[in-house]
Amino acid sequence: MIDRKFFINKGPFSLAKICEVCNAELVDKSKKDELIEDISTMDNASEKEICFFYDRKVKAKAAEIKAKACITTKDLLEFLPEHVIALTTEDPKQAFLKLNIAMYAQKTPVAEIDKSAVIHPTAKIGKNCYVGANAVIGENVIIGDECRIEPNATIDADCIIGNRCRIGANAYVSYCEMGNDCYIYSGARIGCDGFGFMFLNGKHVRIPQLGRVIIGDEVEVGANTCIDRGALDDTRIGSGTKMDNLNQIAHNDVIGNGCIIVAQTGIAGSVTFGDYVICGGQVGIADHTKIGTGAQIGSQSGIMRDVDPGAVVIGTPAIPFKEYMRQVATIQKLTKK
Repeated sequence: MIDRKFFINKGPFSLAKICEVCNAELVDKSKKDELIEDISTMDNASEKEICFFYDRKVKAKAAEIKAKACITTKDLLEFLPEHVIALTTEDPKQAFLKLNIAMYAQKTPVAEIDKSAVIHPTAKIGKNCYVGANAVIGENVIIGDECRIEPNATIDADCIIGNRCRIGANAYVSYCEMGNDCYIYSGARIGCDGFGFMFLNGKHVRIPQLGRVIIGDEVEVGANTCIDRGALDDTRIGSGTKMDNLNQIAHNDVIGNGCIIVAQTGIAGSVTFGDYVICGGQVGIADHTKIGTGAQIGSQSGIMRDVDPGAVVIGTPAIPFKEYMRQVATIQKLTKK
């Protein structure tokens, strides 16, 4: 059940409207004017709601659906109860996403600057921006139009933030140039010193970190994720890349376009990702390695050498997925009594 005190419901929608939004087909065209008030899961949907059924593995549950309507595929129609109005599409998961976006919106604050925000006189803030309580915006900062700077966020001197960006509560952005439509989640740290030291005269001496963090368009950086600025060259995050919570991106890393980096991944310095790399949770990647375009890295893998484009690897040290599964099967055979 979606709690409407947190989200804005734009319904009800007619089934004809839902077909239009989801690129779906109504099996019984006479039902096109029936209204749907909300979306829900198969298990919880009520007689005023619509649900989605796309997995044959749960076909037994389909018989128990109480929703008014259900979006499914043609080959799963036979499992729906007679009282459920059926809509069909080739991809119910995509239909769910489209309907979710169309029917619901997050509440957004009024475009205003809170009186407690601290904004340097040289900072430039675009049109229709929201700046929350106790936010700090430093000297010569440039912020684009329709941005949302949430309470206690800090944007340090000389940073550039594009249009329609959201900087979450308690986030910190420094030494950074950011594109449009980015979302930096609460508590993220962008542009802090990279972890660079040289052992000199019996002690560890900090190496000055003189680079920046350059972030493309439509990038999301999860809560409490840290992206260090470069030592000399910049740390770069490509457009469309999405990062989960609690990741570490070290100095001089170059992450390509459209990459996915799941929680608790640690990427050491000077690593290069191609485009559309998928990196599972709790992965560790050694410094100066190259991960090829389209590679997929399984959760809890340890990457100690380069990964070829399109490769699927897992394990520590990581090896091709099929080889890993053969090793697991062999060990299981050897350990059976």
